[in-house]
Amino acid sequence: MFENKVAYITGGTKGIGLGVAKILADQGIRVAVSGRKKEDVDKAVTHISTDASKVLGIVSNVRNYEDEENAVAEIVKKFGQLDYVIANAGVGIFKPVDELSIDDWNSMIETNLTGIFYTLKASVEELKKSKGYYISISSLAGTNFFENGSGYNASKFGAVGFTQAAMVDLRNYDIKVATIMPGSVSTNFNGHVPSESDAWKIQPEDLGNLVLDILKMNPRSLPSKIEIRPAKTK
Repeated sequence: MFENKVAYITGGTKGIGLGVAKILADQGIRVAVSGRKKEDVDKAVTHISTDASKVLGIVSNVRNYEDEENAVAEIVKKFGQLDYVIANAGVGIFKPVDELSIDDWNSMIETNLTGIFYTLKASVEELKKSKGYYISISSLAGTNFFENGSGYNASKFGAVGFTQAAMVDLRNYDIKVATIMPGSVSTNFNGHVPSESDAWKIQPEDLGNLVLDILKMNPRSLPSKIEIRPAKTK
């Protein structure tokens, strides 16, 4: 069912994004991944596939709309279409609200919320053509607030609301829209270095397989909001 399909994953150079990209590529989907640093993009591309005709690396910052427009243009130029968009790029800064700087706030809102809008805005006309799928990667922080999380919570609550409203708008074009809300994931997020002590957490490939399961569902069904958490605590 994935023959000739094309996916774009933002923040696809590490962690969740890279895990999703690898799983989709292993299923024969042609994959484009973006990141802010060329060296990270190049490294991710070699990890995803040794077949250069099946993978594309793009330098793009989702906080810049023109970057995302150019990314979509590059994808269509190389692959001729765009079927699946996974808006994954994100950042987290965790401080008490009275210590949160303006730059901290803007970094999270512009990446985690405005960024997923820019990615959708840049890709929506191609998704109309393909009757494709748009999936945002939010967080359980998009429904559960916590200490030192005011900026992050705001961005992720917003991401969930944005994606759900977009789902209602875009199903009129046969575009399916969903948001995935993971709990603890073993990634490099916020400077963390994964180790054996993270074995209890969700792994990036688990989320890749979840995306795959969503894409495999009968098109009459739409899992529009999915919460996923570790089965056990540490």
